[in-house]
Amino acid sequence: MSNRGPLTAVITTVLGATLGGLLIWRVYRTKKRKLPSIQKVGDPVEASSPVDKEFTAVELQYIQPLSPLEKEVKTVECQTTEQPPPPVQIPTSDQLLGVKPVMVSSEEEWQQLWPLMEKELSVFPVLGLDCEWVKIKGVSVKGRSSAVSLLQMASYSGLCVLVRLLAFRSGQQPFPLSLMEVLRDPHVLKVGVGCYEDGKRLTRDYGLSLSCTVDLRDLALRLRQASVSNGLSLKSLAADLLNVSLDKSVALRCSDWEADQLTLEQMAYAARDAQVSIALFLRLLGLRTDAGPASSSGSSYSELASRCQGLVDVPFRDRGDVDEKPGDGERKRKTRKTPVFEGPESGDQQIPDPRKNNKRKPLGVGYSARKSPLYDNCFLHAPDGQPLCTCDKKKAKWYLDKGIGELQSEDPFIVRLLFEPSGRPDSQQDYYLTAKENLCVVCGKADSYIRKNIVPHEYRRHFPTEMKDHNSHDILLLCTSCHAASNVHDGFLKQQLAEEFSAPQGCEEGVRLLEDSDRRRVRSAARALLTAGEGLPEQRRDELQGLIKSFLDVNEEEELTEEALQQAAALETRILNEAYIPHGLKVVQAHAELGLRGLMDLERRWRQHFLTSMQPQHLPPLWSVDHNHGKFLRKYGEHLPIKLN
Repeated sequence: MSNRGPLTAVITTVLGATLGGLLIWRVYRTKKRKLPSIQKVGDPVEASSPVDKEFTAVELQYIQPLSPLEKEVKTVECQTTEQPPPPVQIPTSDQLLGVKPVMVSSEEEWQQLWPLMEKELSVFPVLGLDCEWVKIKGVSVKGRSSAVSLLQMASYSGLCVLVRLLAFRSGQQPFPLSLMEVLRDPHVLKVGVGCYEDGKRLTRDYGLSLSCTVDLRDLALRLRQASVSNGLSLKSLAADLLNVSLDKSVALRCSDWEADQLTLEQMAYAARDAQVSIALFLRLLGLRTDAGPASSSGSSYSELASRCQGLVDVPFRDRGDVDEKPGDGERKRKTRKTPVFEGPESGDQQIPDPRKNNKRKPLGVGYSARKSPLYDNCFLHAPDGQPLCTCDKKKAKWYLDKGIGELQSEDPFIVRLLFEPSGRPDSQQDYYLTAKENLCVVCGKADSYIRKNIVPHEYRRHFPTEMKDHNSHDILLLCTSCHAASNVHDGFLKQQLAEEFSAPQGCEEGVRLLEDSDRRRVRSAARALLTAGEGLPEQRRDELQGLIKSFLDVNEEEELTEEALQQAAALETRILNEAYIPHGLKVVQAHAELGLRGLMDLERRWRQHFLTSMQPQHLPPLWSVDHNHGKFLRKYGEHLPIKLN
């Protein structure tokens, strides 16, 4: 017994130390997985509240990178442990709203923050989303809203990024590719009140495509979590479902969102809208409780999308009050005298909309999508069998019908010409010899697409005939959404060209015709005499009559007849502006002064603009910004006399 006593003590001590060490290690690992509170990009995290302290245990990897030794230790830990990772802690509303937002004003700041955002999206692929812009009584001057100034995005942990879009509008710095991709990512839900409409604003103002949106009002109605009588604004939903009060005062909503420095109140207001949106989404799907932090292993996009089936990318339509009493609907129709506009930021207030037509078409509506494929990928061969180009089946059959070609193959459809063509491709590595897919060259969508002129027609139409041969290279397929976004980007480049070459844009008819002030004064004088007549003072009447007589070349001693007054009153005041030159022609003329190379520079600029602004992922093989330029120089020379059309 005396010999076993010390042995038992040693074993007990070793086991106790081992178990204690494992317990300490697990506590340390659990704390390291908690979420941080962020103040600004690149700064160490500091806790300023109990909530912040709970979420600041993690050192952000993109701020403090791991040393090689730490990486090696973590690799060994991953290889030796077989335990599943602990569940993700979903914060309560108070904790989520306590996370401080991050302001992003440059591509570098976004790139610093993106790794953390990407990591959180891998757990819950959802973003709470909202936008802010300068508002004057709900709408801006002339009934058109100002450009979106601020984009707010919040992840499930409360991490909220405030992107100042105006910093990218001037074109001095491009939109970060990862930002553009996450907005149009069809596997990341964007949730909010009015987020579908926010997407149309982003496309209209910046050409940014927003897809996979879910309006929280639709979700609340489907799950019967809110009564329409209490309102479906973000403010009402937050109060009813989260017991959170949102400040929707006019002073904040209509503050200057384009200011050089946003106030702390503005930043908090903007961040709370996005954070409340993601909190509402989690609450509606039962992924979080108000009693305390909930645990979850995360959710895939397919799981979340299945819960929102039929609500993705659908504009909200007010379905009326499901609990309204008989007669209430008729009373509401009688009392609503003017159309109203309730923006997602307007709280429970309804503001009259001065626009006559307040029904705005969804993005891409109004475009006539093709009913049949553009590319049939039929081939024409020379008499000796050399491939010449691809073409559509209608053109290929035309050669057969005319008896000047014979069918060589049905699949692929190949027609061999029975005559020598006027030209042959320089090599077999030619753009026109490649088969092309019938899909959007930007996003790859294949069910609806239309043709896009990379060099707009208003410029191409004035090019010399030599540069119009085989210009199908600059006609690509885009889906309706990408086509609309591309047109927005084109507007920015057109404005740059207008400023560079003093070629103003605008309504062509308005520039072609000028208002003649002399004729307008004569017309006004005649109308005054016809309407007021003897009621005018004699001196004023004589003055007006003298003005009309001088214009009509009537003797001062003669009286103006009724017919002469009617003629003057119907006088056309607009005259033809003989010096008028359309915007497109003036830009092409300026480039043509530099000869063939000048026009090729304009063509290259538009092609490069499309690549930079739209980031196409599915371009046809051999598509190039310098397409045919070498061929033009070899065939025509640099000093080709330019004859514009």
